[in-house]
Amino acid sequence: MNTPYEPLRLHVPEPSGRPGCKTDFSYLNLAGAGSARKPPIDIEPRETQDLAVGLVRVLDEQGHAVGPWAPDLPAEALIEGLRAMIRTRLFDTRMVTAQRQKKMSFYIQSLGEEAIGCAHALALRYDDMCFPTYRQQGILMTRKVPLLDLMCQLLSNERDPLKGRQLPALYSHKDAGFFTISGNLGTQFIQAVGWGMASAIKGDTRIASGWIGDGATAEADFYNGLTFAHVYRAPVILNVVNNQWAISSFQGIAGGEATTFAGRGVGSGIASLRVDGNDFLAVYAVSQWAAERARRNLGPTLIEWVSYRAGPHSTSDDPSKYRPADDWSHFPLGDPIARLKLHLIELGAWTDAEHSAAVAEIDAEIIATFKEAQRYGTLHDGHVASDISIFDDVYHELPEHLRLQREQMQALASAHRQGSSAA
Repeated sequence: MNTPYEPLRLHVPEPSGRPGCKTDFSYLNLAGAGSARKPPIDIEPRETQDLAVGLVRVLDEQGHAVGPWAPDLPAEALIEGLRAMIRTRLFDTRMVTAQRQKKMSFYIQSLGEEAIGCAHALALRYDDMCFPTYRQQGILMTRKVPLLDLMCQLLSNERDPLKGRQLPALYSHKDAGFFTISGNLGTQFIQAVGWGMASAIKGDTRIASGWIGDGATAEADFYNGLTFAHVYRAPVILNVVNNQWAISSFQGIAGGEATTFAGRGVGSGIASLRVDGNDFLAVYAVSQWAAERARRNLGPTLIEWVSYRAGPHSTSDDPSKYRPADDWSHFPLGDPIARLKLHLIELGAWTDAEHSAAVAEIDAEIIATFKEAQRYGTLHDGHVASDISIFDDVYHELPEHLRLQREQMQALASAHRQGSSAA
Protein backbone atom coordinates (compact mmCIF):
# COMPACT_ATOMS: atom_id res chain seq x y z
CA MET A 1 0.00 0.00 0.00
CA ASN A 2 1.38 3.39 -0.98
CA THR A 3 1.71 5.91 1.88
CA PRO A 4 3.29 9.36 2.12
CA TYR A 5 4.60 8.58 5.60
CA GLU A 6 7.93 7.13 6.67
CA PRO A 7 7.91 4.32 9.24
CA LEU A 8 7.50 5.60 12.79
CA ARG A 9 10.62 5.73 14.92
CA LEU A 10 11.61 6.71 18.44
CA HIS A 11 14.27 9.16 19.53
CA VAL A 12 16.69 7.91 22.18
CA PRO A 13 18.82 10.71 23.70
CA GLU A 14 22.57 10.15 23.58
CA PRO A 15 25.18 11.90 25.74
CA SER A 16 27.57 14.16 23.90
CA GLY A 17 30.56 12.16 25.13
CA ARG A 18 31.38 8.51 25.71
CA PRO A 19 34.47 6.84 27.23
CA GLY A 20 37.50 7.68 25.15
CA CYS A 21 35.88 10.84 23.74
CA LYS A 22 35.82 14.46 24.77
CA THR A 23 32.39 15.76 25.75
CA ASP A 24 30.91 18.63 23.79
CA PHE A 25 29.29 20.75 26.49
CA SER A 26 27.68 23.15 24.03
CA TYR A 27 24.33 21.50 24.79
CA LEU A 28 24.29 23.41 28.11
CA ASN A 29 23.37 26.69 26.35
CA LEU A 30 25.28 28.85 28.81
CA ALA A 31 24.71 32.57 29.28
CA GLY A 32 27.19 35.22 30.33
CA ALA A 33 27.64 36.26 33.94
CA GLY A 34 25.29 39.07 34.93
CA SER A 35 23.07 38.74 31.86
CA ALA A 36 19.96 37.33 33.59
CA ARG A 37 17.43 39.82 34.92
CA LYS A 38 16.35 39.82 38.56
CA PRO A 39 12.57 40.11 38.86
CA PRO A 40 10.58 41.22 41.92
CA ILE A 41 9.67 38.39 44.27
CA ASP A 42 5.96 38.78 43.48
CA ILE A 43 6.43 37.99 39.79
CA GLU A 44 3.79 35.83 38.14
CA PRO A 45 5.13 32.30 37.48
CA ARG A 46 4.39 32.47 33.74
CA GLU A 47 6.65 35.53 33.51
CA THR A 48 9.70 33.52 34.59
CA GLN A 49 9.89 31.59 31.30
CA ASP A 50 13.06 33.36 30.19
CA LEU A 51 14.73 32.63 33.54
CA ALA A 52 13.77 28.96 33.27
CA VAL A 53 15.60 28.54 29.96
CA GLY A 54 18.43 31.03 30.54
CA LEU A 55 21.07 30.82 33.26
CA VAL A 56 21.52 33.01 36.33
CA ARG A 57 25.24 33.67 36.86
CA VAL A 58 27.08 36.19 39.03
CA LEU A 59 30.80 35.36 38.96
CA ASP A 60 32.65 36.06 35.72
CA GLU A 61 35.87 34.41 34.55
CA GLN A 62 37.99 36.93 36.48
CA GLY A 63 36.18 36.31 39.76
CA HIS A 64 34.17 39.55 39.72
CA ALA A 65 30.55 39.64 40.90
CA VAL A 66 28.47 41.24 38.13
CA GLY A 67 24.82 41.84 37.30
CA PRO A 68 21.61 42.37 39.24
CA TRP A 69 21.83 39.08 41.13
CA ALA A 70 25.14 39.94 42.84
CA PRO A 71 24.32 39.64 46.57
CA ASP A 72 25.44 42.09 49.21
CA LEU A 73 27.35 39.61 51.38
CA PRO A 74 30.18 40.61 53.70
CA ALA A 75 33.54 38.95 53.14
CA GLU A 76 33.22 37.13 56.48
CA ALA A 77 30.09 35.33 55.26
CA LEU A 78 31.79 34.40 52.00
CA ILE A 79 34.77 33.00 53.88
CA GLU A 80 32.39 31.01 56.06
CA GLY A 81 30.83 29.58 52.91
CA LEU A 82 34.23 28.80 51.40
CA ARG A 83 35.30 26.96 54.54
CA ALA A 84 32.07 24.97 54.53
CA MET A 85 32.74 23.90 50.94
CA ILE A 86 36.32 22.95 51.80
CA ARG A 87 35.12 20.97 54.80
CA THR A 88 32.57 19.17 52.65
CA ARG A 89 35.15 18.18 50.03
CA LEU A 90 37.80 17.06 52.49
CA PHE A 91 35.23 15.14 54.52
CA ASP A 92 34.13 13.36 51.36
CA THR A 93 37.72 12.51 50.42
CA ARG A 94 38.51 11.01 53.82
CA MET A 95 35.27 9.04 53.96
CA VAL A 96 35.79 7.55 50.49
CA THR A 97 39.19 6.35 51.69
CA ALA A 98 37.60 4.85 54.79
CA GLN A 99 35.09 2.99 52.62
CA ARG A 100 37.91 1.60 50.49
CA GLN A 101 39.47 0.37 53.75
CA LYS A 102 36.16 -1.45 54.46
CA LYS A 103 35.37 0.60 57.53
CA MET A 104 31.90 1.38 56.12
CA SER A 105 29.74 -0.26 53.47
CA PHE A 106 29.50 2.55 50.92
CA TYR A 107 29.75 6.30 50.52
CA ILE A 108 28.36 9.03 48.26
CA GLN A 109 30.36 12.21 47.74
CA SER A 110 29.32 15.62 46.40
CA LEU A 111 32.53 16.46 44.54
CA GLY A 112 31.94 19.45 42.27
CA GLU A 113 28.54 20.30 43.76
CA GLU A 114 29.56 21.78 47.10
CA ALA A 115 28.31 25.31 46.40
CA ILE A 116 24.72 24.17 45.96
CA GLY A 117 24.21 22.81 49.47
CA CYS A 118 26.49 25.24 51.30
CA ALA A 119 25.24 28.49 49.75
CA HIS A 120 21.62 27.38 49.92
CA ALA A 121 21.90 26.60 53.64
CA LEU A 122 23.53 29.97 54.25
CA ALA A 123 20.55 31.68 52.61
CA LEU A 124 17.92 29.87 54.70
CA ARG A 125 17.04 30.20 58.36
CA TYR A 126 18.50 27.50 60.59
CA ASP A 127 15.03 26.25 61.51
CA ASP A 128 13.81 25.91 57.91
CA MET A 129 13.46 22.22 57.04
CA CYS A 130 15.50 20.68 54.22
CA PHE A 131 14.46 17.43 52.55
CA PRO A 132 17.75 16.43 50.93
CA THR A 133 19.05 13.59 48.83
CA TYR A 134 22.41 12.00 49.51
CA ARG A 135 24.58 14.71 47.96
CA GLN A 136 23.64 17.67 50.15
CA GLN A 137 26.04 17.07 53.05
CA GLY A 138 27.13 20.67 52.50
CA ILE A 139 23.95 21.71 54.33
CA LEU A 140 25.16 19.82 57.40
CA MET A 141 28.64 21.32 57.12
CA THR A 142 27.25 24.84 56.84
CA ARG A 143 24.93 24.29 59.80
CA LYS A 144 27.92 22.94 61.74
CA VAL A 145 26.52 19.55 62.67
CA PRO A 146 29.28 17.78 64.69
CA LEU A 147 31.53 15.73 62.40
CA LEU A 148 31.74 13.01 65.04
CA ASP A 149 27.99 12.36 64.77
CA LEU A 150 28.19 12.07 61.00
CA MET A 151 31.19 9.76 61.12
CA CYS A 152 29.70 7.43 63.73
CA GLN A 153 26.57 7.12 61.62
CA LEU A 154 28.72 6.26 58.59
CA LEU A 155 30.61 3.63 60.60
CA SER A 156 27.37 2.14 62.01
CA ASN A 157 29.06 1.88 65.39
CA GLU A 158 27.82 1.91 68.97
CA ARG A 159 27.69 5.73 68.96
CA ASP A 160 25.68 5.90 65.75
CA PRO A 161 22.90 8.44 66.49
CA LEU A 162 20.58 6.41 64.24
CA LYS A 163 21.47 3.13 66.01
CA GLY A 164 22.29 1.27 62.81
CA ARG A 165 18.82 1.75 61.36
CA GLN A 166 19.84 3.81 58.34
CA LEU A 167 22.27 3.30 55.49
CA PRO A 168 25.59 5.20 55.58
CA ALA A 169 25.36 8.76 54.23
CA LEU A 170 21.57 8.83 54.68
CA TYR A 171 21.69 11.27 57.57
CA SER A 172 18.93 12.54 59.84
CA HIS A 173 19.34 15.69 61.94
CA LYS A 174 16.00 17.20 62.92
CA ASP A 175 17.58 19.86 65.14
CA ALA A 176 19.60 21.10 62.16
CA GLY A 177 16.59 21.19 59.85
CA PHE A 178 17.79 18.14 57.93
CA PHE A 179 14.98 15.64 57.36
CA THR A 180 15.85 11.93 57.23
CA ILE A 181 17.21 11.17 53.76
CA SER A 182 15.00 8.84 51.74
CA GLY A 183 16.85 6.38 49.53
CA ASN A 184 13.80 6.27 47.23
CA LEU A 185 14.45 9.44 45.27
CA GLY A 186 11.59 11.71 44.32
CA THR A 187 9.90 11.42 47.70
CA GLN A 188 11.73 14.56 48.82
CA PHE A 189 9.41 16.80 46.78
CA ILE A 190 6.13 15.46 48.12
CA GLN A 191 7.55 15.39 51.66
CA ALA A 192 8.80 18.98 51.43
CA VAL A 193 5.52 20.23 49.95
CA GLY A 194 3.54 18.43 52.65
CA TRP A 195 5.75 19.80 55.42
CA GLY A 196 5.46 23.31 53.98
CA MET A 197 1.69 23.01 53.82
CA ALA A 198 1.64 21.84 57.46
CA SER A 199 3.78 24.83 58.45
CA ALA A 200 1.24 27.15 56.80
CA ILE A 201 -1.70 25.38 58.41
CA LYS A 202 -0.06 25.90 61.83
CA GLY A 203 0.57 29.57 61.08
CA ASP A 204 4.34 29.09 61.37
CA THR A 205 6.97 31.11 59.51
CA ARG A 206 9.30 28.23 58.62
CA ILE A 207 9.60 27.09 55.02
CA ALA A 208 10.65 23.81 53.42
CA SER A 209 13.28 23.03 50.80
CA GLY A 210 13.18 19.78 48.85
CA TRP A 211 15.94 18.26 46.73
CA ILE A 212 16.11 15.78 43.86
CA GLY A 213 18.47 15.12 40.97
CA ASP A 214 17.81 15.34 37.24
CA GLY A 215 17.05 11.61 37.05
CA ALA A 216 14.32 11.76 39.69
CA THR A 217 12.36 14.31 37.64
CA ALA A 218 11.14 11.27 35.68
CA GLU A 219 9.41 9.98 38.84
CA ALA A 220 5.70 10.53 39.42
CA ASP A 221 6.49 12.07 42.82
CA PHE A 222 8.08 15.00 40.99
CA TYR A 223 4.83 15.89 39.21
CA ASN A 224 2.67 15.20 42.25
CA GLY A 225 4.84 17.59 44.25
CA LEU A 226 4.53 20.29 41.58
CA THR A 227 0.75 19.95 41.50
CA PHE A 228 0.24 20.30 45.25
CA ALA A 229 2.84 23.08 45.52
CA HIS A 230 1.10 25.06 42.78
CA VAL A 231 -2.49 24.49 43.86
CA TYR A 232 -1.93 25.35 47.53
CA ARG A 233 0.92 27.86 46.99
CA ALA A 234 2.99 25.88 49.46
CA PRO A 235 5.90 27.76 51.11
CA VAL A 236 8.55 25.54 49.57
CA ILE A 237 11.67 25.67 47.40
CA LEU A 238 11.92 22.79 44.94
CA ASN A 239 15.55 22.11 43.97
CA VAL A 240 16.56 20.01 40.95
CA VAL A 241 20.30 19.37 40.88
CA ASN A 242 21.10 18.80 37.22
CA ASN A 243 24.59 17.30 37.52
CA GLN A 244 24.23 15.79 34.03
CA TRP A 245 24.14 12.16 35.16
CA ALA A 246 22.00 9.78 37.16
CA ILE A 247 23.86 6.64 38.27
CA SER A 248 24.71 5.76 34.67
CA SER A 249 22.18 7.53 32.45
CA PHE A 250 22.62 10.94 30.85
CA GLN A 251 20.25 13.75 31.89
CA GLY A 252 18.66 13.64 28.44
CA ILE A 253 17.04 10.31 29.31
CA ALA A 254 15.09 12.13 32.03
CA GLY A 255 13.95 14.77 29.55
CA GLY A 256 16.69 17.40 29.77
CA GLU A 257 17.70 17.32 26.12
CA ALA A 258 15.08 19.42 24.30
CA THR A 259 14.01 21.57 27.24
CA THR A 260 15.13 22.47 30.76
CA PHE A 261 14.00 20.94 34.02
CA ALA A 262 13.15 24.44 35.26
CA GLY A 263 10.80 24.83 32.29
CA ARG A 264 8.58 22.12 33.71
CA GLY A 265 7.95 24.29 36.74
CA VAL A 266 6.66 27.18 34.63
CA GLY A 267 4.26 24.82 32.90
CA SER A 268 2.96 23.80 36.31
CA GLY A 269 2.31 27.38 37.40
CA ILE A 270 5.45 27.71 39.54
CA ALA A 271 8.06 30.47 39.35
CA SER A 272 11.17 28.76 37.99
CA LEU A 273 14.81 29.61 37.41
CA ARG A 274 17.84 27.88 35.89
CA VAL A 275 21.01 28.73 37.80
CA ASP A 276 24.77 28.17 37.65
CA GLY A 277 25.12 25.70 40.54
CA ASN A 278 28.91 26.11 40.65
CA ASP A 279 28.62 29.84 41.33
CA PHE A 280 28.37 30.30 45.12
CA LEU A 281 27.06 33.85 44.81
CA ALA A 282 24.39 32.89 42.29
CA VAL A 283 23.25 29.99 44.45
CA TYR A 284 23.02 32.21 47.52
CA ALA A 285 21.19 35.03 45.72
CA VAL A 286 18.58 32.83 44.06
CA SER A 287 18.05 30.77 47.22
CA GLN A 288 17.49 33.96 49.23
CA TRP A 289 15.05 35.25 46.58
CA ALA A 290 13.08 31.99 46.59
CA ALA A 291 13.05 31.83 50.41
CA GLU A 292 11.71 35.38 50.65
CA ARG A 293 9.05 34.54 48.08
CA ALA A 294 7.93 31.51 50.13
CA ARG A 295 7.99 33.39 53.43
CA ARG A 296 5.87 36.20 51.95
CA ASN A 297 3.14 33.72 50.96
CA LEU A 298 3.90 34.25 47.28
CA GLY A 299 4.14 30.55 46.51
CA PRO A 300 6.75 27.94 45.61
CA THR A 301 9.84 28.29 43.44
CA LEU A 302 11.50 25.59 41.35
CA ILE A 303 15.25 25.97 40.81
CA GLU A 304 17.35 23.93 38.42
CA TRP A 305 20.98 23.98 39.58
CA VAL A 306 23.30 23.29 36.63
CA SER A 307 26.38 21.48 37.88
CA TYR A 308 28.48 18.39 37.21
CA ARG A 309 28.93 15.23 39.25
CA ALA A 310 32.71 15.18 39.25
CA GLY A 311 33.07 11.77 40.87
CA PRO A 312 31.27 8.43 40.74
CA HIS A 313 27.61 8.19 41.64
CA SER A 314 28.73 6.28 44.74
CA THR A 315 31.60 4.02 45.77
CA SER A 316 29.68 1.23 44.01
CA ASP A 317 29.85 3.01 40.64
CA ASP A 318 32.52 3.17 37.92
CA PRO A 319 31.77 6.19 35.69
CA SER A 320 34.64 5.32 33.32
CA LYS A 321 32.29 2.71 31.86
CA TYR A 322 29.83 5.28 30.53
CA ARG A 323 31.43 8.75 30.29
CA PRO A 324 34.78 10.37 29.45
CA ALA A 325 37.25 10.21 32.33
CA ASP A 326 38.28 13.87 32.02
CA ASP A 327 34.81 15.44 31.79
CA TRP A 328 35.19 17.29 35.09
CA SER A 329 38.30 19.14 33.92
CA HIS A 330 36.47 20.36 30.81
CA PHE A 331 33.17 21.32 32.45
CA PRO A 332 32.69 25.00 31.48
CA LEU A 333 31.24 26.11 34.82
CA GLY A 334 34.43 25.16 36.64
CA ASP A 335 35.14 24.24 40.25
CA PRO A 336 32.92 26.03 42.81
CA ILE A 337 35.67 26.20 45.43
CA ALA A 338 38.23 27.63 43.03
CA ARG A 339 35.74 30.22 41.76
CA LEU A 340 34.80 31.54 45.21
CA LYS A 341 38.46 31.51 46.25
CA LEU A 342 39.33 33.67 43.21
CA HIS A 343 36.49 36.08 44.03
CA LEU A 344 37.71 36.52 47.61
CA ILE A 345 41.26 37.09 46.43
CA GLU A 346 39.99 39.72 43.97
CA LEU A 347 38.20 41.40 46.88
CA GLY A 348 41.44 41.43 48.85
CA ALA A 349 39.79 39.36 51.59
CA TRP A 350 41.71 36.11 51.02
CA THR A 351 45.12 34.88 49.95
CA ASP A 352 46.62 31.66 48.63
CA ALA A 353 48.45 31.27 51.93
CA GLU A 354 45.24 31.67 53.93
CA HIS A 355 43.54 29.15 51.67
CA SER A 356 46.30 26.57 52.15
CA ALA A 357 46.21 27.13 55.90
CA ALA A 358 42.42 26.65 55.97
CA VAL A 359 42.70 23.40 54.00
CA ALA A 360 45.40 22.08 56.36
CA GLU A 361 43.46 23.11 59.48
CA ILE A 362 40.17 21.57 58.34
CA ASP A 363 41.83 18.38 57.12
CA ALA A 364 43.60 17.96 60.47
CA GLU A 365 40.26 18.40 62.26
CA ILE A 366 38.66 15.72 60.07
CA ILE A 367 41.53 13.27 60.60
CA ALA A 368 41.49 13.76 64.38
CA THR A 369 37.72 13.40 64.57
CA PHE A 370 37.77 10.23 62.49
CA LYS A 371 40.31 8.69 64.85
CA GLU A 372 37.93 9.46 67.70
CA ALA A 373 34.97 8.00 65.79
CA GLN A 374 36.81 4.74 65.23
CA ARG A 375 37.19 4.30 68.98
CA TYR A 376 33.48 3.57 69.06
CA GLY A 377 33.86 0.90 66.39
CA THR A 378 33.65 0.42 62.65
CA LEU A 379 31.45 -1.66 60.39
CA HIS A 380 33.20 -4.98 60.97
CA ASP A 381 34.44 -5.02 64.55
CA GLY A 382 31.16 -5.79 66.33
CA HIS A 383 30.82 -2.45 68.16
CA VAL A 384 27.26 -1.70 67.13
CA ALA A 385 24.09 -0.47 68.78
CA SER A 386 22.46 -3.01 71.11
CA ASP A 387 19.87 -5.34 69.59
CA ILE A 388 17.54 -4.25 72.39
CA SER A 389 17.42 -0.77 70.87
CA ILE A 390 15.18 -2.01 68.02
CA PHE A 391 12.24 -1.54 70.40
CA ASP A 392 13.07 2.10 71.11
CA ASP A 393 11.74 5.21 69.36
CA VAL A 394 8.90 3.38 67.60
CA TYR A 395 5.91 3.68 69.93
CA HIS A 396 5.07 6.31 72.52
CA GLU A 397 3.98 3.43 74.74
CA LEU A 398 5.37 0.01 73.84
CA PRO A 399 2.58 -2.54 73.15
CA GLU A 400 2.41 -5.48 75.52
CA HIS A 401 3.52 -8.11 72.99
CA LEU A 402 6.62 -6.09 72.14
CA ARG A 403 7.35 -5.43 75.81
CA LEU A 404 7.38 -9.20 76.37
CA GLN A 405 9.67 -9.72 73.36
CA ARG A 406 12.07 -7.12 74.71
CA GLU A 407 12.17 -8.84 78.11
CA GLN A 408 12.84 -12.19 76.42
CA MET A 409 15.66 -10.68 74.39
CA GLN A 410 17.16 -9.06 77.49
CA ALA A 411 17.01 -12.42 79.32
CA LEU A 412 18.72 -14.20 76.43
CA ALA A 413 21.42 -11.53 76.27
CA SER A 414 22.01 -11.80 80.02
CA ALA A 415 22.26 -15.60 79.82
CA HIS A 416 24.72 -15.31 76.94
CA ARG A 417 26.91 -12.92 78.91
CA GLN A 418 26.89 -15.18 81.97
CA GLY A 419 27.80 -18.18 79.82
CA SER A 420 30.66 -16.30 78.24
CA SER A 421 31.97 -15.25 81.68
CA ALA A 422 31.83 -18.84 82.95
CA ALA A 423 33.75 -20.08 79.94
